Amino acid sequence: MVFNSLTFVVFFACVLVLHNLPLSWTTKKVNLLIASYLFYSAWNPPFVILLWVSTVVDWYAAQGLVKARREPARHAWMLLSVVANLGMLGYFKYGQFLLDNFGALLGTLGIAWQPAHYDIVLPVGISFYTFATMSYTLDVYLRRAAPANNLLDYALFVTFFPHLVAGPIMRPTELVPQFEQPRKASGDQLRFGLALMTLGLFNKIVLADSFLSRVAERVYDGDKVPGMLDAWAATLAFSGQIFCDFAGYSTTAIGAALCLGFAMPDNFRFPYAAIGFSDFWRRWHITLSSWLRDYLYIPLGGNRHGERRTYAALMTTMLLGGLWHGASWTFVVWGGLHGLYLAIERFLRARFTAYRPGPARPCSRRWAC
Repeated sequence: MVFNSLTFVVFFACVLVLHNLPLSWTTKKVNLLIASYLFYSAWNPPFVILLWVSTVVDWYAAQGLVKARREPARHAWMLLSVVANLGMLGYFKYGQFLLDNFGALLGTLGIAWQPAHYDIVLPVGISFYTFATMSYTLDVYLRRAAPANNLLDYALFVTFFPHLVAGPIMRPTELVPQFEQPRKASGDQLRFGLALMTLGLFNKIVLADSFLSRVAERVYDGDKVPGMLDAWAATLAFSGQIFCDFAGYSTTAIGAALCLGFAMPDNFRFPYAAIGFSDFWRRWHITLSSWLRDYLYIPLGGNRHGERRTYAALMTTMLLGGLWHGASWTFVVWGGLHGLYLAIERFLRARFTAYRPGPARPCSRRWAC
């Protein structure tokens, strides 16, 4: 099920009614959990099993991390969580990609081998809920947070339908505590939440899927070489399309959660108004960039072990971040380009303390230029 469908309108209306009935808080959480499973199973019911596997494995891994008294045992529980989550993500999202590239590598060595095409179906949202569940066990392992008090709260964190399919990528410390006490949207929260949903759906349906997509598709999918103006129009339209599509979906998710009385963080803050690439990544897909920073860039050394280590950690993070977006070398190149831009910007800031990325400002004195 997707937000931009009449089915979701009926589904969300039913969820709102049930959530506002005079029921116990536990019953309301069970209703939200069942609704979230229905929301996900509307796309492909068997893949709900993946949600169960991820939930159960990480729940017991976190419990094992707390009870373990020796470091080898803690490492083993952490390894179980990482292997289970990345194993599912690797198989479904990158399995065919790895097979194809392994066959191409053998071909360059003169070995003729053609991998079978398995037609692996990619479970919707697996990239998002995998990162969300991994942050739970990673935080417990790094002693940043305590495990959830009960399985119901944690299962609802994993499957909560507003963020399940396309984010924002939630941290357990952000959402699990909100499930501990009864929550119900106030009148102002409900109105603001519905306004956010309206704005998000307008961005998604009207701008991304209709107005901007027609311009981009007419040029990119055409059989003629576009002229300069057409190429620029399509490029700008596509830039607007991906923003309105992604930000619109995130805004709808935040609004839906607010209508139920739950708060979720901003995911986009005017990214195309950024000055420089580091500023861009503080504004674009904020929950992903902060996840990559906290769980990949900093563990790789961050900026604490010299320039070479910093640049290596930066490039590795952006390359893997690009690959997270899609199983294709074009995404890897895209991530590598952003890593290169960030590295150049960092280099300029280190060498020229007065340097600030952005448009050049005219000199106030001619002799000083």
